[in-house]
Amino acid sequence: METNNWLKAFDRPLTIAGPCSAESEAQMLEIARSLPKDKVEVFRAGIWKPRTKPNCFEGVGAIGLNWLSKVRDEFGYKISTEIANANHAKLALEYDVDILWIGARTTVNPFQIQEIAEALRDTDKIVLVKNPINPDLELWIGALERLNGQGIKNLGVIHRGFSTYKKDKYRNQPQWQIPLDLKNRLPEIPIICDPSHIAGNRELIHEISQKAMNFGFEGLMIETHVNPDEAWSDAQQQITPERLDEILKALKIREESDPDKDFHVQLESLRNQIDDTDTRILDMLYERMDISKNIGMLKKERNVTVFQPKRWQNIQEQILEKASKHGLSEEFVNRFLTAVHQESIKIQNQIMGEN
Repeated sequence: METNNWLKAFDRPLTIAGPCSAESEAQMLEIARSLPKDKVEVFRAGIWKPRTKPNCFEGVGAIGLNWLSKVRDEFGYKISTEIANANHAKLALEYDVDILWIGARTTVNPFQIQEIAEALRDTDKIVLVKNPINPDLELWIGALERLNGQGIKNLGVIHRGFSTYKKDKYRNQPQWQIPLDLKNRLPEIPIICDPSHIAGNRELIHEISQKAMNFGFEGLMIETHVNPDEAWSDAQQQITPERLDEILKALKIREESDPDKDFHVQLESLRNQIDDTDTRILDMLYERMDISKNIGMLKKERNVTVFQPKRWQNIQEQILEKASKHGLSEEFVNRFLTAVHQESIKIQNQIMGEN
């Protein structure tokens, strides 16, 4: 994928801030005036708002583009907004919007992405693609490829988390490994984190922002409003400009590496230890699956079912108790145990099917 390094024109981390939704010209100008100008380079506002249900506020529409232009003229910010279809894309180009982003609900639809890509053909605007609502890395990369196929080279992505039926403290699960996998596959594509949509709760914005910096993300998009509780959309996840300033000041920006020789010697030693440990884990997994084969043959010989619920429950209880003593999270151990158990069941089922 042939792309440009547009990020070098900005400081790191790139900070994009502004309201979830444009509500009025006065609101936009007041927020822009209140933002920490030494830390924010791009002003954002949703003009068109895709909503889950009808009869909700769906954005002010094209009139908001005038307000965005006025923010740029009066305060010097680059301006950005979400586009959800080809018509939005054409209007944003007409108003010379600097940065366009494609939302999670749009990324899931290859037909819409293709239409947007064709409407933006050969633009030198920066186009950012939010991850799809479902955890599908190939769909995310596919959207980038469609845009790049239309000659769009100033590309980036926004990690806003993934929807899940089971809700916990996050509105959208971070699943950090997915954007990190994208970074490995497409190292030239900058990743911006959207802690507002991951959190769904303003109290978690700092925590998520710092994690993004720890992972080497290149920027943040944070929803900011002078009166968050009165915002017309997503009030609970927006913060004040003053709180934004506090968060940005408190962030620890991690370097990609350290030139010190001792650092690299220590790092290499620890990585060798990791490699040795991983090899031992694989050897032990092989031994465990070999035992599973023997168990499968014994069950087949005695005509016993593969799945033993009580035994599985006992394993979970014992392992989780030991894991907690070692400071391992229950979520991680459960995922690991389940994967190992499923592989064991698969092996035993294969044996049961043999004549």
